[in-house]
Amino acid sequence: MTSRKIIVALDVPDRSRALALVEAIGPACDTYKVGLELFAAAGPSIVGELRERGTQVFLDLKLHDIPNQVAGAVARAGEIGAAYLTVHSLGGREMLRAAARAAPPGLALLVVTVLTSLDSRALGELFGRDVDDAATEAGRLALIATEEGAHGVVCSAAEAGRIRESVGPGPLVVTPGVRPTGSPLHDQRRVATAADAFAAGATHIVVGRTVTQSPDPAEAYARIAAEADARR
Repeated sequence: MTSRKIIVALDVPDRSRALALVEAIGPACDTYKVGLELFAAAGPSIVGELRERGTQVFLDLKLHDIPNQVAGAVARAGEIGAAYLTVHSLGGREMLRAAARAAPPGLALLVVTVLTSLDSRALGELFGRDVDDAATEAGRLALIATEEGAHGVVCSAAEAGRIRESVGPGPLVVTPGVRPTGSPLHDQRRVATAADAFAAGATHIVVGRTVTQSPDPAEAYARIAAEADARR
């Protein structure tokens, strides 16, 4: 098993399905992502239930609001036991600074740069540049985030190398949109294999439907871990 962290996204609509997946995958995975859908369905108690099963929780809420509201939410996320929490870079420096100051010990604040679901057309509409320049935009946003005290960033593997150039070796780099070779893209656009993501500078990767929609989630997780190890 790779020493680098592979996180499984529990992007399911209810608590029972989430906990069933954790049971099915077993002890190989020690960190699970709780996103907006599951958090809205199950509430903060899902974090405690996952922790009771010996796992860490990556709370992926992509907070984006006025600084005071975001700071309060960051503090509460720490209180319920989240190990990681996302905020959105486009909230600006003041919001990021407030979030970083509110993060208690044990909570890693991660800043989302450019969503992996955005293709060249969408990026052009948002940033006035095509997908080939997403790495430049992500690197700029990542530098702002770490300057304001964030522990790391979330980006696609395509941007991980540029972000490492911007922020150096220290910050966490979490890469969603990871697929085994030959897997369907679903609604992701800028994707990579686990091995490619780690080679590009990721410290953590997030896998979702490839594992959670598999007939054998434990085997699917093991396959991704083996693919990550194959090119170490």
